[in-house]
Amino acid sequence: MRSRRPIVTVFGSSRPREGDEEYATARMLGAELARKGFVVCSGGYGGVMEAVSRGAKEAGGQTLGITAKFFRTHANDWVDQEVRVTSWQDRLFELVKRGRAYVVCRGGTGTLVELAVVWEMLNKGAMARRPLVVLGNFWQPVIERVREVELGRESQWGEQNDPLIHIAASPATAAEYLAARVPVLGRAPAKR
Repeated sequence: MRSRRPIVTVFGSSRPREGDEEYATARMLGAELARKGFVVCSGGYGGVMEAVSRGAKEAGGQTLGITAKFFRTHANDWVDQEVRVTSWQDRLFELVKRGRAYVVCRGGTGTLVELAVVWEMLNKGAMARRPLVVLGNFWQPVIERVREVELGRESQWGEQNDPLIHIAASPATAAEYLAARVPVLGRAPAKR
């Protein structure tokens, strides 16, 4: 897939199925991101990953799935291009590397790791500043507890100076937030 459109990597649980509220929300997120001109990237499997890819495709967008041989299965049917790596660690860092922005949906330990890795890389300046959004309030207690440590003492790191995570109430507000910060095909981002 050769696209000049920026990629938004979406993280979330593999557990939700069609008919679940989480699946419907992720599907709406994929559609909203596609309508804003983003390529939607995910871990490529089921649950949130399938739903966000499906929503993007149904809205006329492009999708990318990063899968790993470790999991012994291939991408869902809504993925335009599958990039297959060896291990789950390779998969995680490929998802991070490809994203120009990130959205984290509700999830379990895998999604927690993904959120933590992106947050830490931004916080320590291991990658250029990029928008990081969590969808809904599921992760808010975790974020608040970590910020107690990060903001409680003087630090040179990013979170001390400016919160790195934005909490979006809905798929539409998440997509709006990203569209205002990431240029898409000639459209300049809005001023902060």
